[in-house]
Amino acid sequence: MRGNVVSTNTAQPVAVAPAARKPKKSANQSSAGRSELMIALVFIAPALVGFLAFFVYPTLRGFYFSLTQYNLLGTPKWVGFDNFVRISKDPLFWNSLGVTVEYVVLNIAFQTVIALLLASLMQRLTQSTLLRGALLLPWLISNVIAAMLWFWLLDYQIGLANVFLEWIGLPKVAFFANEFWAIPTIAFVNVWRHMGYTALLIYAGMQTIPKYVYEAASIDGSSEWKSFWGMTMPLLRPVLAMILVITVTGSFQVFDTVAVTTRGGPVNVTRVMQYYIYQKAFGEGQFGYGSALAVVLFAILAVLAAIQLRLLRAGESDLA
Repeated sequence: MRGNVVSTNTAQPVAVAPAARKPKKSANQSSAGRSELMIALVFIAPALVGFLAFFVYPTLRGFYFSLTQYNLLGTPKWVGFDNFVRISKDPLFWNSLGVTVEYVVLNIAFQTVIALLLASLMQRLTQSTLLRGALLLPWLISNVIAAMLWFWLLDYQIGLANVFLEWIGLPKVAFFANEFWAIPTIAFVNVWRHMGYTALLIYAGMQTIPKYVYEAASIDGSSEWKSFWGMTMPLLRPVLAMILVITVTGSFQVFDTVAVTTRGGPVNVTRVMQYYIYQKAFGEGQFGYGSALAVVLFAILAVLAAIQLRLLRAGESDLA
């Protein structure tokens, strides 16, 4: 009977489903998308025009002037990288860079520590809106007004600070005229103005940390001090990275306080880079050399910002 067995394993054609096609957008959808884009461009246009006119164009023109010998009454003369070679041999540039670094270190160190302390106190003791508003008040005062205010308060002859020192039997201090105290005093003025704003940024970062993290730590027997250094600081890293980039960049560009109070003196101990650029460009009319100094400052800030973001791992968070 084997010879009469008919095999049923014949190949059957397999039906292949046609590839799914993406639905085409209707004409109404396309026109709606274009209209939304046009509306967005209309709203963006004023800011974009301002950005191009007052930031991009001056920046590109400054790069061009840095490669020229130029004063306001003449025409730019191409000199290539001669200005940058001259900068490398300029003792006043290196002096201004050293003074600026000293100011930045003092300003960032004290501002960050005080801001962390204020933010922690707000987090632990009170969350009063009135207190937060009071902390922000110095930041709302312009740099020039704040500098003039402290210039009179710390005046050697009639300043309230020296009157108080004399009253308690201590000698007067020429805060802005003394070679040792000048830069720390300028740093103090800017710390006073910005510490409240920085504290509010840190406080906002603390609000993003879940409470269960601290509850779990307290169950494990962690003290307040250990919780702060072991959890709060690591979890605040992205916020602190952003704050440090902003404050370091702003500190390197200090100008108002110096221009109002010391004007680079005494004996160049407060001649920061921004003030030196101003003197070369507008005081001596060397716009090409001043532009080259500005380009060098731009390069320094770009490198510092990149290093800070890389070392602090600003794009990562320890909160999983």
